[in-house]
Amino acid sequence: MTDPTAPRPSPSALAPFRHRDFRLLWGATLVSNFGGLVQAVGAAWLMTQLTDSATLIALVQASNTLPIMLLALGSGALADIFDRKTILMFAQIFMAAVSLALAVVAWQGWLTPWLLLGFTFLIGAGQALYNPPWQASMGDLVPRADLPAAVTLNSVGFNLMRSVGPAAGGFIVAAFGAAAAFAVNAASYAPLLGALFRWRPEIAPRTAPPEAFLPAVGAGLRYVFLSPNLLKVIGRGALFGFAAVSVLALLPLVAKSHPEGGSMLFGGLLGCYGIGAIFGAALNPRIRARFDNENIVRMAFAGFALSAVVLGQTQSVALHALALLPAGASWVLALSLFNVTVQLSTPRWVVARALALYQTATFGGMAAGSWVWGGVAGARGLGDALTGAGLVLLAGAVIGVWFKAPEFGTADLDPVNRFREPALRLDLRGRSGPIMVMVDYRIDQADVPEFLRLMRRRRAIRRRDGARNWALLRDLEHPDLWSESYHIATWDEYVRHNLRRTKSDAEVTVALRALHRGEGDPLVHRMIERHSVGPEDDLPLIGKMEV
Repeated sequence: MTDPTAPRPSPSALAPFRHRDFRLLWGATLVSNFGGLVQAVGAAWLMTQLTDSATLIALVQASNTLPIMLLALGSGALADIFDRKTILMFAQIFMAAVSLALAVVAWQGWLTPWLLLGFTFLIGAGQALYNPPWQASMGDLVPRADLPAAVTLNSVGFNLMRSVGPAAGGFIVAAFGAAAAFAVNAASYAPLLGALFRWRPEIAPRTAPPEAFLPAVGAGLRYVFLSPNLLKVIGRGALFGFAAVSVLALLPLVAKSHPEGGSMLFGGLLGCYGIGAIFGAALNPRIRARFDNENIVRMAFAGFALSAVVLGQTQSVALHALALLPAGASWVLALSLFNVTVQLSTPRWVVARALALYQTATFGGMAAGSWVWGGVAGARGLGDALTGAGLVLLAGAVIGVWFKAPEFGTADLDPVNRFREPALRLDLRGRSGPIMVMVDYRIDQADVPEFLRLMRRRRAIRRRDGARNWALLRDLEHPDLWSESYHIATWDEYVRHNLRRTKSDAEVTVALRALHRGEGDPLVHRMIERHSVGPEDDLPLIGKMEV
């Protein structure tokens, strides 16, 4: 059952600007994005001066995206456990320090291709730490109804800077050198740090101890791998990133292939890509209103494929500039839709980890694609690499026949907040366990088919939220008596398991209670397992408790 009052994408694309904190952070992010794009132009163009290797040139893009693949999940777990603002500020300070060091090393003329890749990897590592808590913070900055618009505005802001940042970066590199571009990036972190310092997010009081890091990572993996819709989004995102990154990774070579090629032309071509992205973001609300998500994804794959083939098969600067317009638009349409789908399909307790896994897959695809298409360009030429990427993108559109992109989640994923930790007669520590839970139901024979249908949903919810060894048992002597059983690792995990229940999940609980024919609510037994039994191991009996 879905909630008919569940929010749909906001009809106003500018609705998030009603919220002061969003306005403040969005504006500061513009400046930071500008600096990052200037730095990217400086790094990419400097690599063409340090080496003629197509693979090394393409690896500049990979060195920015590979850390996100490697580190994003850990960052997502930290963002769900600790204060997101603190993590965001630490990441910004780290990136500012690395950017400043890069500027100094470049100014002294000490950079080599591998040292440049090392610095860009470290900046990417800072971005990997920053991205999941920043994306997850959208739900803290705006109401759920405005979330799609907020994600799109983030894309608009980035691509607004992409339309001017690369051109400015090309001018800065041509006039003052790559070191100046790196210095501009180092200075660009200051406004965002100031805005983060002024931000006062509401922090919900904790009702359970924070999760340990490794179990939190495992919980995020479990939730995503038991959510088929999230897996579809992540898979399509990885494929799109793998093929579409070919254009960004090889664009320095496209610019260099022209007789008039230079850092200014490279920046101008990136500017065309950014302008296309802005148009895509502006049209996004209308496109979403007219087409379902799968058709939008197919259009994005096909539009980017056309751009890649034109870049690979033509030599005209004008055609290359025009081809980058639909590429930018397709990039925003696909990635913003994937991002919003993940956010609206995931409860707040695990949203940063789900976003991190999505980013891990997408940026992992980009890192692999940068390396693969750079290798193809070195072995077979630039045209074959871009055309091959275009064919993979067309295959990505066709795959939607079998792996259709889901629609935005309409379930109410706010916590139900009905669980009250029971008073136990046994002295129990939070790490004590394993805990075994059994829930008894009395079900009329006529209601068994509906009961089994609801139990299939209950099983998915239990396993997704941390239960193990789930089973449904029927009493042989009293066939109307059914018992649901499952295990939880510790008592603290049992408490978290119940606190994770959403209002949508509660619909199943309410329906099961309506089928129960016993007195009161279904009876819950909570027990701790003992692996040895002797006279010294006798324990007080644990009473049955109703919920």
